[in-house]
Amino acid sequence: MEYNTTQSAALYEQLARIGKVVMHSKRIELLDLLCQGERSVESLAEVTGLKLTTASAHLQVMRQARLVEIRKQGTRIYYRAAGEEVCRLVASLADVGKARLAEVDQILREIDTGSKSTERVGRSDLLLRVRRGDAVVVDVRPTEEYAAGHIPGAISIPLEHLEAELDAIDPAIELVAYCRGPLCLLAPQAVNLLRAHGRLARCLEDGMPEWRQAGLPVAVGEEPQRDPMVAFPGLSRAAETTTMNDQETLT
Repeated sequence: MEYNTTQSAALYEQLARIGKVVMHSKRIELLDLLCQGERSVESLAEVTGLKLTTASAHLQVMRQARLVEIRKQGTRIYYRAAGEEVCRLVASLADVGKARLAEVDQILREIDTGSKSTERVGRSDLLLRVRRGDAVVVDVRPTEEYAAGHIPGAISIPLEHLEAELDAIDPAIELVAYCRGPLCLLAPQAVNLLRAHGRLARCLEDGMPEWRQAGLPVAVGEEPQRDPMVAFPGLSRAAETTTMNDQETLT
């Protein structure tokens, strides 16, 4: 069968539409934010430091590549990631960057996220720790992202408020911080801050998108409770399921 160069070229041309998105740093940042949950154009512009018109232009390119979808509410437009495969693309991009770009690894090492000395907690380990009452989960993302979806039972303390909240947290309790995923530096920065104040703290091995993609429970909405000794029913049920699955695998 003769190789059809015309069809092959057409295929790569379509894939290049995705390339137009990942070739720009701000578009990657926008995608990473949208993997946390739906956001308005105004909110995205504010978080990324872009002018509203510039943010809108980037989002249009992303929409043309069908990586994002929209919802209209009155005069406002809300964007969201088009699917979990889009968020996996962002995670894969981060993995390739860490593996192939020394500059990426250097940035991570500057705050200890890329070094072997940084202790990270796996999802299964976290579930078991919470079930035993050995750890408290802290979501250090902005409250808007927390409300869009978070680990059940996690307390919301955005990074910029963490130092002010330290006195309300039992110093004997280990804290496990998480944020947006492999490209997010909020959780490592939070752990560095906590350790500087003599607190026991570690990062979750990845972020909210990876947690969701693993099929683990996700809570939506605000949870005003910030008592570190609160029970975590959502996580406890997940831990029981994980434990049973692990036991089945071992047998």
